[in-house]
Amino acid sequence: MAALFRGCRNFYKRSHKHVELTLVSCRSMASKTPVGFIGLGNMGTPMARNLLKHGYPVIATDVFPESCKEIQDSGAQILDCPAEVADKADRIITMLPSSPNVIEVYTGPNGILKKIKKGTLLIDSSTIDPAVSKEMAVAAEKMGAVFMDAPVSGGVGAASLAKLTFMVGGVEEEFNAAQELLTCMGANVVYCGQVGSGQRDCVLSRCWCCQSG
Repeated sequence: MAALFRGCRNFYKRSHKHVELTLVSCRSMASKTPVGFIGLGNMGTPMARNLLKHGYPVIATDVFPESCKEIQDSGAQILDCPAEVADKADRIITMLPSSPNVIEVYTGPNGILKKIKKGTLLIDSSTIDPAVSKEMAVAAEKMGAVFMDAPVSGGVGAASLAKLTFMVGGVEEEFNAAQELLTCMGANVVYCGQVGSGQRDCVLSRCWCCQSG
């Protein structure tokens, strides 16, 4: 009986180890699956380039086709619209000029939510109205996706050097998944609370810097 018990225990250890290795392997493979990037302006292009430098395949688009050439030359795949990006990637970063641009990219006729897959992680690094972030989070949730706001502090130089600071708002359980990507583009990634908190704290930090300067 003791020998049988030892045999079962050894089998369990081997099986448990196999499961652990399988999970690690799956996570490692998943971490290098394509990342969508929408918005290739002065900030978006160096951010996307830093993802490429870290080994992430990038699928990108921009409303201005000429803005795509630099990142395409660096190895990114370029598609025609946000909906096509959503069809190919289950992790998408957006870096857009304003609230109306974000609304259009997410909910427009060719927007992300038209072809989004369940479980997709959406990270918006645009600086917009916190109310719009919350609105996009609700729209994404209805489609089975997760939206997080992650506005940046730092300019083009910081973006090029991957020295940005990201202030993240969203479901805390998803923070680690967002952090994996954001640390490729920034030196500091701070969790601020629920959706909209990143936008709020980013604005407050800029006001503080202006007053102290």
